[in-house]
Amino acid sequence: MSSSVKIDAMNQRHDDFDRGLVNRRAVLGDEWVARATGNADAFNADFQSLITRYAWHDIWGRPGLDRQTRRLLVLGMTMALGRWDEFELHCRAAVRGGVSPDAIREALLQGAIYCGVPSANTAFKIAGEILKAEGKAAPPAPLTPDARVQRHFTFSVPQLRVALQGTGDGVPIVLSHALGLDHRMWDGFADDLAQRHPVLRYDHRGHGESACPEGPYALDDLVDDAARLAGEWGRGPVLFIGISMGGMVAQGLAIRHPQAVRALVLANTTAKYPQAAHSTWAERIAAVERGGVGAVTDAALERFLGAAFRAAHPEIESRLRERLVTSDARGYVACCHAIAAVDWLDRLGAIKVPTLVIAGANDAGATPAMAQAIAERVAGSTLRVLDDAAHISVVEQPAAFARAVREFVDRASLHSG
Repeated sequence: MSSSVKIDAMNQRHDDFDRGLVNRRAVLGDEWVARATGNADAFNADFQSLITRYAWHDIWGRPGLDRQTRRLLVLGMTMALGRWDEFELHCRAAVRGGVSPDAIREALLQGAIYCGVPSANTAFKIAGEILKAEGKAAPPAPLTPDARVQRHFTFSVPQLRVALQGTGDGVPIVLSHALGLDHRMWDGFADDLAQRHPVLRYDHRGHGESACPEGPYALDDLVDDAARLAGEWGRGPVLFIGISMGGMVAQGLAIRHPQAVRALVLANTTAKYPQAAHSTWAERIAAVERGGVGAVTDAALERFLGAAFRAAHPEIESRLRERLVTSDARGYVACCHAIAAVDWLDRLGAIKVPTLVIAGANDAGATPAMAQAIAERVAGSTLRVLDDAAHISVVEQPAAFARAVREFVDRASLHSG
């Protein structure tokens, strides 16, 4: 047998060092591992072999936890012990390995409670410098009065979580979110609006941090929630922007509580589902009752965002996934009952305020045809169809969504409250 054949045969028989090396490279990167193992000498080679076999194969190779969880645990433990060289090594590897800044931030915030604020302060400083060096620096989020997000609950019940920001003199704006998400889905858009407008976001009943009363809910329940919310805010008639479920609430608010609304943006929504859709909603409700919101999360994400966008922005998909899987199944199901029964179509003629209807060209859940049906029945409304957008168009096409709303505000002269 030739020597080359013998070497190939050896390369096919891996030992625990080889297996550990695979994990070590996957976590820390080829360059660092090559340097650590290639620079081994007679004094430390046994140690390098030990940690590669036992730490990186026996521990990192165990099936009980996914790799991201292990990465975050290591950050927490090295933070607790003040092992800052190791923290920096693993934090940089985590960022390069695809762990989102959101996940790292949450691990460090958790550590602030159990490791102490000084340790968290150092960890946030190191992690921030790494994110900046890796081109993933966080956008500014100053805590000045004009920019800080204030978080409250309504006085009336069921209590709704409310987020307020912006001190401008533009028309006050309320943002109403989609099924299974919460007020955070509006983060970037709300920051943009708050430069000129006071902005209120809230979690629907059964969602986020809002109360979850016993269901099922009727759409009128969600509409009445929005009306009392606007009333408690006390800023007069508002520009109400709703997406998906929030858009259904917006229609009902303008029909049943017209005094609360100065203008509407109805995004990726419908006024009525075809009869054939009722069985689909029944199937979704049954799936969530059996297996929680996680049972429908993959399908929901496929509707929310186009495949190309999800592939290009895994961190955004991950963020939405986390919000879906942590949704209260009871609230989700209760709202499904409300949505499935939406029936505003024949009453849309009662809407007399300026209205912008936004659709996603690739939205299979609330199609452009459904948006057209709304626009045809609301006198003087404008329809905008956003290219390369599926159901959550404000996330998939944030610039185009914001531009459409700004142009609408200009046309409708909604600059002052």
